[in-house]
Amino acid sequence: MAAKRRRLAERRKALGYSQEFFADQLGIDRTTAGRWELGKTEPCPYIRPKMCDLLKVTPDELDDLLALREEHPQACVATSTRVVIGRVVTEAQLTGEGDDMYRRELLRLLSIAGTLMVLPQPANADVQEGVGLSDEADDVEQHMLLSGHLWQVFALSKSKRLVYPLVHDQLKLLVKQLDQAHSGRARQQLCVVACDLFQLAGEICFDSNRYTDAAYCYTMAVSAGREARCYDRWACALTRQAFVNLYENQHPEATAVLSAAARIAQRGDSRLSTRHWVAAVQAEAHAGHGDRAACERALAVADEVLDLTDPASPGGWLRFDGSRLADQRGTCYLTLGRTDVAEASLLAALNQATSLRRRGSLLTDLATLGLQRRDLDQFLHYAGDAVDLAEQTQSAGYVGRKLHGIQQQLQPLLSDSRVVQLNDRIAHLSAPAPH
Repeated sequence: MAAKRRRLAERRKALGYSQEFFADQLGIDRTTAGRWELGKTEPCPYIRPKMCDLLKVTPDELDDLLALREEHPQACVATSTRVVIGRVVTEAQLTGEGDDMYRRELLRLLSIAGTLMVLPQPANADVQEGVGLSDEADDVEQHMLLSGHLWQVFALSKSKRLVYPLVHDQLKLLVKQLDQAHSGRARQQLCVVACDLFQLAGEICFDSNRYTDAAYCYTMAVSAGREARCYDRWACALTRQAFVNLYENQHPEATAVLSAAARIAQRGDSRLSTRHWVAAVQAEAHAGHGDRAACERALAVADEVLDLTDPASPGGWLRFDGSRLADQRGTCYLTLGRTDVAEASLLAALNQATSLRRRGSLLTDLATLGLQRRDLDQFLHYAGDAVDLAEQTQSAGYVGRKLHGIQQQLQPLLSDSRVVQLNDRIAHLSAPAPH
């Protein structure tokens, strides 16, 4: 039993700071920051205001983070706790009834925000055009910054559903802003923020295999992008909506949505990668219904992202920068049954992959390729690694969904004890939620 400052360390990690970066920003040695987190030393009073700024907390909240707590190893294993932007959220709160509560409240806020976007301005809207514009711009800028930060937290979080409460809180603030009178420009920018948040909410639902909820979130994001006349975000929301169709094996429906997304993306910023991402997803849809020629044409358009001279992706709502072209090709070739070229692309992508979700997806594709080749050793090797990663994330999510998808192909192989053992491990992952 030892007294440590686990919450201080978790707060730092939730903000995406390495211990080295955190120490550098405070002008201290990394070992000093490490001793703080271990509870061996105390931060000097003069440095605490800088810590508050860096950790984005109040002095009282910092005192709470610095409080020493006795830790029991068994308790640490039994309950996973995360600190995310000043809130403590446990896995237990986001399972069962707690999970449903967050989902219902999230969808309720989405509906309210979506309604407020299209309603006429309040009666006193005319006064906003001439006064308070500076404060109004500051409010909108804060919403934009927080929205971008939430995407970062989502990307860093192993268990994506832990971001639910954060999106909920931000949506509550957004609803209050939308319910007030604003200048035309500020209202348009708030719709941009809404489009971002709705897409992020959809990503959380999608990762939890709640496809109906995800589709609703993406539909709301499409409406927000249209209201904002932000063509790139609008096209991205449609593309994410098409993913729902793809993972339900509804390839013609996905193709129709992506066709609309491609037309909208053409009206967006040509310096961004939007149209190339749409093309990459179109390639998957074409591969799904066996159209090899159309798939190759779409992949060629996706490849053109490498010719962009400016940064192709602002992050968050648009993350396609060409680094995952090998993933896309591998997935398409696997679907088309071109096993040799699929394997080369998937292995190249696996060597570059850093995120657990991406690695898990690639490992599952390589395991599927082993099944297609009737290579049991290849299947067991890659599928075993994929299950390991799914178990590490505390939530099977997207990778678990893919693994469950190959279970039916294992029936003829269940005479092999190794396959039986692996099949049992897949079965014990979080089962796909009803949708």
